[in-house]
Amino acid sequence: MKVLVIGSGAREHALCRSLSLDPDVTALYCAPGNAGIAEVAELHPVDALDGAAVAGLAGRLGAGLVVVGPEAPLVAGVADAVRAAGIPVFGPSGEAAQLEGSKAFAKDVMAAAGVPTARSYVCATPEETAAALDAFGAPYVVKDDGLAAGKGVVVTTDRDAAAAHAAACERVVIEEFLDGPEVSLFAITDGVTVVPLQPAQDFKRALDGDEGPNTGGMGAYSPLPWADPKLVDEVLETVLQPTVDELRRRGTPFAGLLYAGLAITSRGVRVIEFNARFGDPETQVVLARLRTPLAGVLLAAADGTLADLPPLRWSEDAAVTVVLASHNYPGTPRTGDPITGLDEVAAEDAPHAYVLHAGTRRDGDAVVSAGGRVLSVTASGADLAEARERAYRAVDRIRLDGSQHRTDIAAKAAEAAGAAETAETAETAG
Repeated sequence: MKVLVIGSGAREHALCRSLSLDPDVTALYCAPGNAGIAEVAELHPVDALDGAAVAGLAGRLGAGLVVVGPEAPLVAGVADAVRAAGIPVFGPSGEAAQLEGSKAFAKDVMAAAGVPTARSYVCATPEETAAALDAFGAPYVVKDDGLAAGKGVVVTTDRDAAAAHAAACERVVIEEFLDGPEVSLFAITDGVTVVPLQPAQDFKRALDGDEGPNTGGMGAYSPLPWADPKLVDEVLETVLQPTVDELRRRGTPFAGLLYAGLAITSRGVRVIEFNARFGDPETQVVLARLRTPLAGVLLAAADGTLADLPPLRWSEDAAVTVVLASHNYPGTPRTGDPITGLDEVAAEDAPHAYVLHAGTRRDGDAVVSAGGRVLSVTASGADLAEARERAYRAVDRIRLDGSQHRTDIAAKAAEAAGAAETAETAETAG
């Protein structure tokens, strides 16, 4: 099978890495890609938002599967254009991708499907905003209704800041604050069958201790040793399958990657948001643990045969990814800075740790920064503590002037898991 991946971030690098290891993939292409993806896939220029251009490129390359990575092309209907050209594509239609493209649409689907989520109001005027903020009180949760690259949500106790964010958006969803830890759960679906992947947790805030502004994500880990073992089955039954069934009932079947952002609240599981594609940086750790070859699973979702696949196989290892961001991220990032140390990581830390590129490009023989989130350093280990140690050891080899990263990715979970193991050992000995 020849596979074309659309996108240029660390998510797409993670997808390309997994596909490159799949023996059924005979040729791998990425458009437009980045400096790291070029090491595992043949790059091609394309306007990722132009469905006709993507479909044309896939046809010229003889691709037997197109994987659309980012949300913007999906919402723009790129998958529809590829399907119309008769080429299997992993990614929902533009209509179904409104599950991410419009938070108001997602709320409507959840209400119809009986999916548990936060109470909310859709607001388009200052008066509606003021009434909603008063109704819920602090902390205020204000979400841009449309796509905002992971940075359209403000959670604050400052009412003026909440109102200002709402005023800067055309339409917002204002909802009650959900307490409890957050979980990301991906599921692959062909519009009927839903196959959940392993859960992960990401870190949205820019700074250690969950301080600073919201970002697209500064790191992630999987598995979640603190989570209820029945969590995946519960979410499949109460969230994922009902959502897929409701979209099919509406005549807009969702085939691709359904991402549920969840809060494990004192009142049970609640959906924070849906995304219509693999999440970044959770994809990096989830795919690090997946042992089933990826291409066949994505193709089964594209051609409606997921029910025929055997259960997915997973590594027992833990995985941690740490994002290296450029100076001033998530504000206007500085770009063009040289990145060194990548060869050291490849020589000293492989195969347990490796670097996935996000915002990078080639400048002659050098690799330079070209975006806000620049690299995702990903590592596996027997447990979270070992995976963390390997990831941060690799991070320390990389030099990028002015770069920033969080130092506490998976720290609390690793510490808690270690304490639990120590207690269990003592109990067994006793």
